[in-house]
Amino acid sequence: MNIAQLAETAQALVADGKGILAADESTGTIKKRFDGIRVESTFETRRDYRNMLFTTAGAAEYISGVILFEETLRQEAADGRRLAQIIVDAGMIPGIKVDAGAKPLALHPGETVTEGLDGLRDRLAEYAELGARFAKWRATYGIGPGLPSAACQDANAHALARYAAVCQEAGLVPIVEPEVLMDGDHDIDACEAVTETTLRRVYAALAAQDVVLEGTLLKPSMVISGADCPEQAGVEEVARRTVRTLRRCVAAAVPGIVFLSGGQSDELATQHLNAMNKLPARRPWKLSFSYGRALQAAPLKAWSGKPENLAAAQAAFLERARANGQAALGNWS
Repeated sequence: MNIAQLAETAQALVADGKGILAADESTGTIKKRFDGIRVESTFETRRDYRNMLFTTAGAAEYISGVILFEETLRQEAADGRRLAQIIVDAGMIPGIKVDAGAKPLALHPGETVTEGLDGLRDRLAEYAELGARFAKWRATYGIGPGLPSAACQDANAHALARYAAVCQEAGLVPIVEPEVLMDGDHDIDACEAVTETTLRRVYAALAAQDVVLEGTLLKPSMVISGADCPEQAGVEEVARRTVRTLRRCVAAAVPGIVFLSGGQSDELATQHLNAMNKLPARRPWKLSFSYGRALQAAPLKAWSGKPENLAAAQAAFLERARANGQAALGNWS
């Protein structure tokens, strides 16, 4: 394991004013998004849509890296160039989603554990040969009566830690993603409590597996009210509580924290990130973004599967990337 190289990649992914594009939607997920714009999801349409994002002029000023679905890591553009190489040539770093999805957790109805550890070492070796330099693994936690259970939190923390260790052994920076879901009517107090216990278990598990924190990134959800909560916390409260929770749980050795948008609107995700970076509280790590829908919703709608809309779609993507790059510096308005 080359610790210096891992740390260098992790730091590059959270360079000042830059964040990560999450373009790792599964085939099923991207089909749902394409259905929304009445475009058939095929090998070619998925390739062309993602290539449109990767070739946006100026995007690398705000986008440090791109998380890919396995299909995309292997794909070639219509001109024969590999999409991963197009990302590198544009000045960004290719990454790869490596988990096999959340599956029902035995004996715990309504809870899940993320699978995909079997064969991971061999897959990572192949992904590295294909150009990936970092990876991502997502675990999810619902909030409800008695949820999440300690069993759910421990099972997912252990899986995240084992994944991270295998990634570092293979020379890839692991992005650790424990997502506390917005689904439900819980208030922000409940979200803060669950987020804190979840992160404490994750970092205890990472330590137990000897993961080097300098060569990792954290991709958490924000401390936010449930989507159906009648009283929604304001932007400043979300920012304050999120940073407070992170300061309690995340070691200063971690180079950066790249938030997921988690169902928030494009602008709200940007507002929250900007507010966090404007807080006077000391933050030993960079606070940036690893957004999917919050970066892609506008360009996807503008593109609508039509080649003649390429320029408009790329302009929409660049605007969203620029806004979040500014928010990562606390300079967005």
